[in-house]
Amino acid sequence: MPLKHLLQEHLKIEWERKLPLLQGKTIVSIYFGGGTPTLFAPSGISEILKWVKQSGVSVSSDCEITMEGNPEDGSKELFLGLKELGINRISLGVQSLDERSLQTLERIHSAQRARSAIQEAAQAGFQNISIDLMYDLPGQTESSWQYTLDQLADLPIQHLSLYNLTIEPHTSFHKRKVQIPDGPISLAFLTRALEKLKQIGLERYEISAFAKKGRESRHNLGYWTGRPFLGYGPSAFSYWEGERFQNIAHLQRYARLLKEGKSPVDFQEKLSDPASVKERLAIQLRLKIGVDLSQFGSLPPETGAGIEKLINLGFLTQDGNRLQLTERGMLFYDSVATELI
Repeated sequence: MPLKHLLQEHLKIEWERKLPLLQGKTIVSIYFGGGTPTLFAPSGISEILKWVKQSGVSVSSDCEITMEGNPEDGSKELFLGLKELGINRISLGVQSLDERSLQTLERIHSAQRARSAIQEAAQAGFQNISIDLMYDLPGQTESSWQYTLDQLADLPIQHLSLYNLTIEPHTSFHKRKVQIPDGPISLAFLTRALEKLKQIGLERYEISAFAKKGRESRHNLGYWTGRPFLGYGPSAFSYWEGERFQNIAHLQRYARLLKEGKSPVDFQEKLSDPASVKERLAIQLRLKIGVDLSQFGSLPPETGAGIEKLINLGFLTQDGNRLQLTERGMLFYDSVATELI
């Protein structure tokens, strides 16, 4: 059986198995992601959306439905097909608009292909287009980064996710001992990006996310504010009733387990208080608007002490119940989270 059909058959089994969990709930966002779901479109996506429609589960009238994809897979015809299905948001893994940087990242698409894909999505009628960009790349210079940033004003994008490259163990970069820019240069890259994004109306609303007014990612806001969600397919994560769990990554094993009536979950964890409180606090602090501490009730003594320490260090600021990262705190978020957790 072709992998596409194998996946679709077993996605339906998983969908039907989890359907009782959604009774009485309202779906506010749907996200097709985790690689190249555009290769599953439009017929496979149409089938999944049909399951949702026919299930009787409530779907909000303004439900955000995102399709993730790579520029090399895009075309005006594909985007028109997705638009007809009800997809209303496109997220493209652009990463860079500089040819040398794309080659460093071993990306298949060219900078021109990335620009064309964005324009084609807009021509198809999408008014909510997001792209990913990366900095701190091996060999990247301030001028090459500025070259990418200077092209953004001419692109019809409403959202941008900004990430710096980190070298993970067992990756090709790690094995080749590739060097990335040091701290001062990394800060210069970020500063240039913050200035340019603000100039073109993309306001920072989370450490790594920028959007035009009203175009903040509803799906990602759910992660940061602890809204429950269900994931479907190999490797998919879920967070439900305070428990997070992940499906097995291997497609064939995922399919076999579902066929046998077994659970495809191979990781699950439910944090008890105060660990869950600390984690929710740390995650919500990623948002620029910060956290309303009143939602947590009485914080553990060590958390209160940690907050006071971080305020004194200039990483946090507090106004009544509102706790927020400072600009310095955003730069050192990992240290803030470690202190709180």
